[in-house]
Amino acid sequence: MDRISSGISGLDDILYGGFLSQKAYLIRGSPGSGKTTLGLHFLIEGVKNKESVIFITLSETEESIRANASRLNLNLDGVSFLDLSPESEFFAKVETYDIFSPAEVEREPVTKRIVEEIENLRPSRVFIDSMTQFRYLSTDIFNYRKQVLSFLRFLEEKGATVLFTSEYSPDAPDEDLQFLSDGIIQFEMSPEAGHTISVVKFRGSAFKKGRHSCKITSEGLSVFPNVIPEERRFEFKREAISSGISELDAMLNGGIEMATVTVITGPSGVGKTTLGAQFVKEAARRGEHSAIYLFEENPDIFIQRCEAIGTPIKDLLEKNLLSIEYIEPLLYTPDEFAQHVHKDAENNNVRLVMIDSIGGYRVALRGEDLTRHLHGLCKFLANTGVTVLLINETESITGEFRPTELGFSHLTDNIIFLRYLEIKGELKKAIGVLKKRLGDFEKTLREFEITDKGIRIGPPLTKLRGILRGVPEFEE
Repeated sequence: MDRISSGISGLDDILYGGFLSQKAYLIRGSPGSGKTTLGLHFLIEGVKNKESVIFITLSETEESIRANASRLNLNLDGVSFLDLSPESEFFAKVETYDIFSPAEVEREPVTKRIVEEIENLRPSRVFIDSMTQFRYLSTDIFNYRKQVLSFLRFLEEKGATVLFTSEYSPDAPDEDLQFLSDGIIQFEMSPEAGHTISVVKFRGSAFKKGRHSCKITSEGLSVFPNVIPEERRFEFKREAISSGISELDAMLNGGIEMATVTVITGPSGVGKTTLGAQFVKEAARRGEHSAIYLFEENPDIFIQRCEAIGTPIKDLLEKNLLSIEYIEPLLYTPDEFAQHVHKDAENNNVRLVMIDSIGGYRVALRGEDLTRHLHGLCKFLANTGVTVLLINETESITGEFRPTELGFSHLTDNIIFLRYLEIKGELKKAIGVLKKRLGDFEKTLREFEITDKGIRIGPPLTKLRGILRGVPEFEE
């Protein structure tokens, strides 16, 4: 069947192309959730396609709708309106209905105006806000359902695709409208998940299930579908990626494989981000574009730190082999960030992504499941040939060794860990490989040092015991 774009790319992705032509869809949600804004996008998309479109409003005035659309930078030129909202004179008039009910008296002129406007315009898109107002033009619930059903059939027979809203409450439920519609789009708002949109019903087509993030900005409504790893999968050869440091490559049996997920973990200040930047530098040397997303550090400070240890980040930026972006976690939802990374990778042919750090990313989750979102994002990128580096900070400086404290180790292909060591009263650092899913790795630890000329990794620490406790002892 023909698809009709909603005018919102993210929603079209959820609907696998858009609404089905000549069907009627219910848009539900609390006041201010975005129902009318969705309808405006739907009509504006029709205008762009040279279609005839109409907004039938039974509550808010045309003037108010146009003013609100202007604030969202939505251009309603070309959108026809049928304003059936009550006029101010209605309050001043004293109307008495001695023989007939108000519904019977007022229904006929309203119906006549709608029919005349539809016959005249022959619109291909109709948005009705809200259908609940027809309830007050009916004498009982049976007539209301019959009237709504006949109205929707009338519009569909005229070739229109219809979106309509409802004003539901415990005293006035809208289950009847849900049954009469061909599909249901549900808006929800909660402190945990934020502003979300979901498809509850969609006759005649599959759709992407679940709740998806959305937000209303100065440009209207934006929708960010959940990232599902198996939606896209490319075939490629998993070649080893060198770190550019021979000792580290020896520990990793040649390096990490492309399109894998690697966690670099350790306590604060031990050198995790610096080690990740080393992989980024080496990827650029091979001519591959990399992207770094910083949740906790200013990009200028990051660049300054890298330059101080001999990692030419500025040079990579100038050659367009690297992009660095600061992400404010309180301004992004998990789905929005995942879509942002996905589009960057696709548009710029990114081959390596570094996220610094998991702790900052966790703030954006607002209490949602970290493992689920990390799995979706990382596996989706890996399935499309992108290598992922995750920087993870552990709380303990020494003591019992734990690679991560958030329980997502099973999602990763490789784990490289850094530790502080106290040797003869001096603080040192060590590096080791805990996991490498696609090959063997060195089981010993080595000393790790950051100098003004870059990273230096020493020979294996074969004469030390108790390294994972952070307080090693020399073997006699």
